[in-house]
Amino acid sequence: MSDATDDLVSRLEALAAEAEASGQGPELAPILARLAERLARVVAFEEGAVPLRHGMVGSSASMGVVHDLIARVAPNDVAVLIQGETGTGKELVARALHENSPRRSRPFLAENCAAVPANLLESELFGHVKGSFTGAIADRAGHFVAAEGGTVFLDEIGDMPLDMQAKLLRVLQDGELRPVGSNETRRVDVRVVAATNKDLPTLCNERAFREDLYFRLAVITIELPPLREREGDVAQLARHLLERFGSASGGEGRITPQAMQALEAYRWPGNVRELENEIQRALALSSGPITLEDLSPTVTGRD
Repeated sequence: MSDATDDLVSRLEALAAEAEASGQGPELAPILARLAERLARVVAFEEGAVPLRHGMVGSSASMGVVHDLIARVAPNDVAVLIQGETGTGKELVARALHENSPRRSRPFLAENCAAVPANLLESELFGHVKGSFTGAIADRAGHFVAAEGGTVFLDEIGDMPLDMQAKLLRVLQDGELRPVGSNETRRVDVRVVAATNKDLPTLCNERAFREDLYFRLAVITIELPPLREREGDVAQLARHLLERFGSASGGEGRITPQAMQALEAYRWPGNVRELENEIQRALALSSGPITLEDLSPTVTGRD
């Protein structure tokens, strides 16, 4: 940031503080503060600075709340429930919790509860013994044993079958599990982080999710904001993704101001994952800097 621009940002911040302290113009203070914040972001973007914290890009106020909570919660060995729309980066938050915890030197294992058939999920998590079912040709340790001393991340926990919820609850309560087909229990020491894009309290009321399990998982709840509520982060994420995918594809990794405006104006129902796909698509189609014509009709509103 140039000295002149730095002085302007500082002056705007000082004016906002003066307006707030004097009690005059109560509507002026937040406007000046937002102007200073936006100016700093624009300059940082133009200079190629991409804020990165906890492995995630973005410096919006809503993500600042998430980062502060991660920093406070990570060192404490409590269960965490991450809630957010699809594509918001829930696994990145789970990994950040693990990497900033005393368990960082131990394994981090993730399982998508919606992607594994119900009859196999118990084996994936708790393991099985040889001959316990067709195809069980040897003993197998599940995630809770393999991640001993580390973290198990259960994604899409809202899709876990009710009978499996009861077995998970017992592990959380007693710290013990029984592999499929075994008569012996085994003590385990793992931290559990779960995530969902569903409304678990509503599912509890509908008896589709165990309320006792919900309270066990939601000792701390982290709400991940959708991309449309992360002011200024689309541009920062776009620059990061252009550098990441552009270097891999041999593209220029640049974008015109008009194309960037279109990205920032779009609502991104698929969140960061959708933005990643859009940048990859645009890089594949462009022969130079990404322009409006390289973006999908969904983003630009073209027919």
